[in-house]
Amino acid sequence: MSPTLTAPGAGLAELPPRMTGAFEVSFAPQPAAVGRMRRITTDFLTLWNVRASLADDIVLLVSELVTNAVQHGEGDIDLYLRHADETIRIEVTDDNPTAPVPRPAAPYDTSGRGLFLVTILAHRWGTADDGRTTWCTVRTPTPLL
Repeated sequence: MSPTLTAPGAGLAELPPRMTGAFEVSFAPQPAAVGRMRRITTDFLTLWNVRASLADDIVLLVSELVTNAVQHGEGDIDLYLRHADETIRIEVTDDNPTAPVPRPAAPYDTSGRGLFLVTILAHRWGTADDGRTTWCTVRTPTPLL
């Protein structure tokens, strides 16, 4: 049943449903984990009815943040996604207290563009004060279709 709101003089008005949800997964820092995290994220975005083009961007963000943690992190990695209201927040945590820093990549470099992509695709991004968590947010249109 949808929640209802009583407004003075307006009677009962049905509020639009808000898709909310979250998932968290912990995994060992192995290269194969990147693909698994992309598939898990895709499945949840489908459940949350995130439109395909936005879902592609979110999966790319997850891929870049998880790849950084696999390559530069320490210990097990946690991936957390939360969808609330009109925002999806992605967090990737490992035990390395050194925060990632974007670096320029030369035209023929095969890596080094991950945080540049995060900067372009995310609404906002940053790191926790302890340096262990890198996060980003993506705005989602309402309704998600």
